[in-house]
Amino acid sequence: QVQLVESGGGSVQPGGALRLSCAASASRFRFETMGWYRQAPGKEREAVATITDGGRPFYLDSVKGRFTLSRDGTKNMVYLQMDSLKSDDTAVYYCYAKHQVSIEGAVQLWGQGTLVTVSP
Repeated sequence: QVQLVESGGGSVQPGGALRLSCAASASRFRFETMGWYRQAPGKEREAVATITDGGRPFYLDSVKGRFTLSRDGTKNMVYLQMDSLKSDDTAVYYCYAKHQVSIEGAVQLWGQGTLVTVSP
């Protein structure tokens, strides 16, 4: 069974930085799409940064220039470098991965979530 394991969350002051990591365990295939979503209290879950094989990374407008998404070229691992953090970045961050098995369906996985708190 494949699981997404996250690490790197924590509490920082505004202007600080964190690096989130996500690894897929026991996978026999490559996830074509991997990235990060987040959900703040009282708000909908939103895509923060994602990347799909053959394309450019997607970034939420509010994090462009501050966050950088990358992934290991040979493994199912993805990273999110978060710089110049703001209070509005406070949320639970979830790793996401998708593998298109066929035209008829796909495998989608979510991590358990890691809390990022930005406050004075």
